[in-house]
Amino acid sequence: MPTFAYVARTPQGQLSQGTIDAPDERTAIQQLRQQGLVVTSLRQQGGAARVAAAQPQRMSLGVAISRVKLRDMALFCRQLATLINAGVSLVRALAVLERQTQNPRLKFIIRQLTRNVEDGMALSRAMAQFPGTFSNLFIGMVRAGEVGGVLDETLQRMATFLEKDLELRRKVKSAMTYPTLVIIFALAIVIFLSVWIVPKFMQLFADLGVKEDKFPLPTLIMKRFSEFLINKWYFLVGGVVAFFVAFSIFIRTRFGKKVYDWLKLKVPILGPINHKIVLARFARTFGTLMGSGVPILQAMDTTAGAIDNEILSKAIMEARMAIREGERIADPLERSRLFPPMVVHMISVGEETGALDQMLEKVADFYESEVDAALHALASTIEPVMIVVLGVIVLFILLSVFLPLITIIQDLSQGEQ
Repeated sequence: MPTFAYVARTPQGQLSQGTIDAPDERTAIQQLRQQGLVVTSLRQQGGAARVAAAQPQRMSLGVAISRVKLRDMALFCRQLATLINAGVSLVRALAVLERQTQNPRLKFIIRQLTRNVEDGMALSRAMAQFPGTFSNLFIGMVRAGEVGGVLDETLQRMATFLEKDLELRRKVKSAMTYPTLVIIFALAIVIFLSVWIVPKFMQLFADLGVKEDKFPLPTLIMKRFSEFLINKWYFLVGGVVAFFVAFSIFIRTRFGKKVYDWLKLKVPILGPINHKIVLARFARTFGTLMGSGVPILQAMDTTAGAIDNEILSKAIMEARMAIREGERIADPLERSRLFPPMVVHMISVGEETGALDQMLEKVADFYESEVDAALHALASTIEPVMIVVLGVIVLFILLSVFLPLITIIQDLSQGEQ
């Protein structure tokens, strides 16, 4: 019977090495899992073993500028969980995923993970070396799965979380696509008319002897605007670029981020939708962590950093401090007045019944459906509004051009009489 050398982790997270006799690799992994061990490396004695590199490889330029999309991460989690659940060792599962992934950056990262895990490093610790790819939420869930010996279940939960988050982002982008296209189209029309059509009519008026002081107010406004776009367009471009640069710098400051997040929650129409998005992300993240066995204080700390809103993050951290002092979760959240009564009630029921993770999943599903309905309503409302706005802009330009012509025609008619 073949003998396999293994490297594994105990439920306490300690490294365990040894050998086991088994007819095949799958049986050896099953026997070790029955002992409560999480197998990270398994190889048959006497077989060829790959030597891990002493130094991690450096990223090439192409790998460095590429990024790992949310869809790639969800697929990575789902496939890794399936391979581990099927009895494949962690090192071998990572090696398989490295060969089949198409993303160059993710391929490089998986290669480094494989080498580190094969050298006896815990997967969560190996992932922590790539903070730009693996979030604190991701690392915390993997660590909880390693300690509990349910890494495959934890990765399945993480894959579901990423897929739900990806679906929510897709709905938001889809709802905002049409208004964005209409705005771009409207700006293109205004610029074309102002730079190409309006100057020709202004020259025509000058040839006909119409003085500028005789222009109606709309015509005078369009003339000044057209001259500004033609002669001083660089001020407009520079102003737009300066605004976005200043805005980007401002929201990177702690105060600026708080102001920006507060505005996102309070701005009319979009504020309530953004609030629901943040609540859905809070419930989904917190519920996923609780269901994976992450301690509640660590789960709240991770959730506060994952929802990307300073206002609600502060409320969650204050609730975390209250929980440390012996309070229930629902009470400090209710005092913050940022969490609706339904959310507070569901969390309270979850605490009482011991099914907090399930209640949070229901809250997340509810608010994601609410966001979907709100985005559909917004899209159906904003379409006619944008069309009307575009029509008004074009009408103003046409009036500014044709009003002097009407005046000229009237003067000619009076002169003939």
